[in-house]
Amino acid sequence: MKIVLLGAPGAGKGTHAVRLSDDYGIPHISTGDIFRANLKNGTELGKKAKSYMDQGLLVPDELTVDLVLDRLKQDDCKNGWILDGFPRNLFQAEALTKALADEGGLDYAIHLTIEDEQIVKRMAGRRVCSVCGASYNTNGLMPRVDGVCDRCGGPVVQRADDAPETVLKRLAVYHEQTEPIVEYYREIGKETPVDGSLPMDETYALLVALLGEKDGCHDQD
Repeated sequence: MKIVLLGAPGAGKGTHAVRLSDDYGIPHISTGDIFRANLKNGTELGKKAKSYMDQGLLVPDELTVDLVLDRLKQDDCKNGWILDGFPRNLFQAEALTKALADEGGLDYAIHLTIEDEQIVKRMAGRRVCSVCGASYNTNGLMPRVDGVCDRCGGPVVQRADDAPETVLKRLAVYHEQTEPIVEYYREIGKETPVDGSLPMDETYALLVALLGEKDGCHDQD
C-alpha cells in the first residue's frame, strides 16, 4: 500500500502517519528523516545535499527526488510506505508518478482538509518531542507524563515555528507552492479528501475505514 499524505502544515499528517505506520506495518517516511539519515551516514546523496545546505541553499528538487526514491527502494518498503512532506510541488509529484509507473502507481493521495483558522489554533497548542519528533497537542493529545515523550522519554516542547505569525507565513507558502499538487492528484484520480478538522481520533477512524475498506489489512482487535 503506497500512500502520500497531503495537507497544510498542522493538518495532522505526521501524527496520523505514525499511527498508520504502526497499525499497517509499513514505514512512515518524511523528507526530514531521509536528509538526516543520509547526512549521518555520509552517503553520496547526503554529501551532495550537504553542499547546498552548508551554503544556506535549498536542496534542488532533482536531488530531493533522488533521495526519496533511494529510500523507497529499501527492504522495509517492499509492502508499501507512507510519505509525509513529499511531494512538495508539482515537479516532485510528477517525478514520483513517473517512478511508480512500473509498480502499479500510487494507491492513495489522502488530502487532510482543514481551514487555516483552525490550523493556527491547533498549532499554537502543538508540542513535539525534541528527540524523536513525536507530535502532541494541548487540545487533547498530550503525553501521559507532562513534558515527557511517551515513545522515547525525551522532552516535549513547543517549536518556535508554531507561533501564530510564523504559522500564517508557512500557510501562505503552502497555498502557493504545495496546494497545487492536490489538484494534480485530483486530476489523475488519486486524491481522496478526509476531514482533518475533526478531533484526531475521529479523523484517524475515517482513515482506517478508507484503507481497511479497500485493502482489508487493518487488524481490528
